[in-house]
Amino acid sequence: MALQGGPALAIDILAMRTLPYGCQTIDEDDLRAVADALRGQRLTCGPLVARFEEAVARRVAAPFASACSSGTAALHLAYAAFGFGDGDEIITSPITFSATASAAYYVGARVLFADVDPRTGNLDPASVEALIGRRTRAIVPVHLAGMPADLDELTAIARRHGLRIIEDACHALGATYHNVPIGGGTSDAVVFSFHPVKHITTGEGGAVIVRDPKIKQRIDRLRHHGIEREPSRLLGVAEGEWTYEVQELGWNYRLPDVACALGLSQLSKLDVFVNSRRELAAYYRQRLAETFGSDGVEAPVELPDRTSAYHLFAVAIDFARFGTTRRDVMARLSAAGIGTQVHYIPLLAHPLHAARSREAARARPGVDHYYARTLSLPLYPSLTNGDVDRVVSELARCLRGIS
Repeated sequence: MALQGGPALAIDILAMRTLPYGCQTIDEDDLRAVADALRGQRLTCGPLVARFEEAVARRVAAPFASACSSGTAALHLAYAAFGFGDGDEIITSPITFSATASAAYYVGARVLFADVDPRTGNLDPASVEALIGRRTRAIVPVHLAGMPADLDELTAIARRHGLRIIEDACHALGATYHNVPIGGGTSDAVVFSFHPVKHITTGEGGAVIVRDPKIKQRIDRLRHHGIEREPSRLLGVAEGEWTYEVQELGWNYRLPDVACALGLSQLSKLDVFVNSRRELAAYYRQRLAETFGSDGVEAPVELPDRTSAYHLFAVAIDFARFGTTRRDVMARLSAAGIGTQVHYIPLLAHPLHAARSREAARARPGVDHYYARTLSLPLYPSLTNGDVDRVVSELARCLRGIS
């Protein structure tokens, strides 16, 4: 039905539309895929799981993928599959979601938090090497906002010290490093998330990418209560086709077929989704430069040897330069119908992580600089250039104190 009242009313209605910082993109193909799966014989532990895993592995040029119930479950499974346990240590970034560290606590490991590059929020390799000790088992780089971390340097450090590299790539499906898809490199494991704000969604869900078939087998066993059904891998005698063994303590981290049906449909559109994010990021960059120049607002850095998947568009704002605070800017943007978020409060500022750390007081200037300035603006494939114009204009009003 046509709008009544002419162009002015149309503009008013547009201004009232709330823009979240991120959201899923679901179309009729996705709905049909889920409906077809619901009509199928198996809603879980069926054939769509393997199809989705094969499609994910193929998409990132990796040998194996194991689907699971969340990105957090994927991290837990990766740490457990490599045998990390009591007293072992991993080194990661404090600028990340809690799960990067808390999944290590699940297996009894300790987490050491390195510093980050103040431009990207990604791990600073020099600060990582300084933390390595005799109990260190792995380096866990986080590809913050979709921008790959310095994998060459971190991998070289890991190999020198005999450590694993487990990439937390929950923000980075569709990103590349030296023209290789994230997930297709040489790391021991790469973890993805399919939460609704990520590049594709399965509702909730995740995947672990590995190169070793034995690690793949262990992950698949652990996600299903530690159960082994393959006759050649049973420790006892198989009495019949019903025989299975619970060989170790596992969890119910399966991803059901109905979720995999959605994932397969979404994965077929990954290139479209990521290209849309990159085009919107480029337009944001243009509009921010036109509006602020070099005056206290910086777009995310781009690096020549890698491409971001732009899960987030996190700008760096010198709030003090504008005589305001992040809290006030976010409140004013929210009142204007524009959602923003902070990614992330450094983990050592949270009681859980502070209580488990014995080195919280160590200086991390990169972390302090990045956190003080970061603000994630709306970014998702259905956003329009007009939406970007609106966000940038409102941001300018907030920062310049225009009511």
